[in-house]
Amino acid sequence: MSEDLNLKDLDQKALDIGIGGDSIPEKSKEDYQKRMQKRKEVQVKRLEKRNKEKGLIIVLTGNGKGKTTSALGMALRTLGHNHQVAIVQFIKGGWEPGEARALKVFGSKLKWHALGEGFTWETQDREKDKELINKSWDKAVNYLKNINYKLIILDEVIVAVKLGYISEESLISAIKKRPELTHVILTGRGATEKIIKEADLVTEMRLTKHPFREQGVKAQKGIEY
Repeated sequence: MSEDLNLKDLDQKALDIGIGGDSIPEKSKEDYQKRMQKRKEVQVKRLEKRNKEKGLIIVLTGNGKGKTTSALGMALRTLGHNHQVAIVQFIKGGWEPGEARALKVFGSKLKWHALGEGFTWETQDREKDKELINKSWDKAVNYLKNINYKLIILDEVIVAVKLGYISEESLISAIKKRPELTHVILTGRGATEKIIKEADLVTEMRLTKHPFREQGVKAQKGIEY
């Protein structure tokens, strides 16, 4: 408990000191340097106490754009550190996105599976959707057991849960059995309370404006796919 309080005190000190810039303008350069030196000292202590390493469960949800894009950004980082990445897309698959083409440069370091055939209103075949999602899930479970993969992205798996094609219990159970230092990213709208509770990091993309709705702008290369 005292350790937690100490961390909270340090966090509060960091907030009180501020981030610099012109947020709290000092009268002199020397005063500014003194404040930033205090901020650095607090930051060093915060980092010393927060030194754990673990495989993270990351949830990217919400109605806003950018969930898959954010996940792929982390894939790029992981590949840049020469680790292996597996991506399984549960709904998308009726087209090859630009990212899939660009990331081919990493060769066998990246495994990308887009086994779906598009959105439910495009396929119009519930049984076929179930079959394809089951195949995607089998792939995902195999990767989750494989210690060689540092990052596994289950793209739109939250939507597959929402549609009733994968149970929350199956998803959570498989994720918990992964190797200790394997990170897993779950994307899709409507993450449930159970999934959020199990996650280490949750980001909700909030829709404020969208060119498709407000301006009738279609999906464009490089932006949507």
